[in-house]
Amino acid sequence: MRQIGWLGRMLALALVAGTPAGAAWAADLFVMSSGAFTGAYHLLAPEFEKRTGHKLHYTYGTSMGSAPEAMPSRLKRGEPADVLILVGSQLEPLMQQGYAVPGSKTDLAISRIGVVTRADLPKPDIGSVGAVRTALLAAPSIGYSASASGTYYASEMVQRLGIAEQVLPKSKRIGGGERVASAVARGDVALGLQQVSEITEVLQGPDGAKLTYVGPLPEDLQQIIEISAGLATASREPAVAREFIAFLRSPDAQAKLKQVGLDPIVK
Repeated sequence: MRQIGWLGRMLALALVAGTPAGAAWAADLFVMSSGAFTGAYHLLAPEFEKRTGHKLHYTYGTSMGSAPEAMPSRLKRGEPADVLILVGSQLEPLMQQGYAVPGSKTDLAISRIGVVTRADLPKPDIGSVGAVRTALLAAPSIGYSASASGTYYASEMVQRLGIAEQVLPKSKRIGGGERVASAVARGDVALGLQQVSEITEVLQGPDGAKLTYVGPLPEDLQQIIEISAGLATASREPAVAREFIAFLRSPDAQAKLKQVGLDPIVK
């Protein structure tokens, strides 16, 4: 009887605090995510916390590279992680290196590259491959990201367009976790290329009035990237991590992905 009374008091305290009854045993879950999913994460995290009582902790990391903020670097340093969200093609190497659980890959969304410019500059035409080529040649300066879209821009796209020698010297790689659109708004570069979801995040913030979203790259020049989630090998809360990943695939979550410029993967 005393045990029942103790449980009853715990349930009552949880209800008084306005949290789910299970919150007395809530888990701390560490989510390490690349920039393309950051805007979606900040929309979805409060809802997951409200539903479950678990506490989410966010760390940004580019999907690839050896910079200090890159996800591989953070994992090598032993930074805490339960859920990894990044470019899907970069999850397999993390599995091979022992940082992600094999077979845990869950595809979440498709991301595309967009173009942004300052609001006080003419909006360039990017409706065709030829128009993009002209716009890049005409731009006084260009910003690109330190992650997947930037690698594509600097090592493949401008080479395909035959303008690498002309545009790379005036192109600036934006690293350190900063959004390319933020650098455009600040006036560091005139034109920026980055994942649409990352541009949308800045457009919806205080710098939005300083920017014009030009649109996505044309399909013939576009890079389609899958954003996937995986379970970190070092996770201390694997069951809760899987619960969060499943939540990211729910209909409610998929609707919010569209709000930030991502296309949900429905299987």
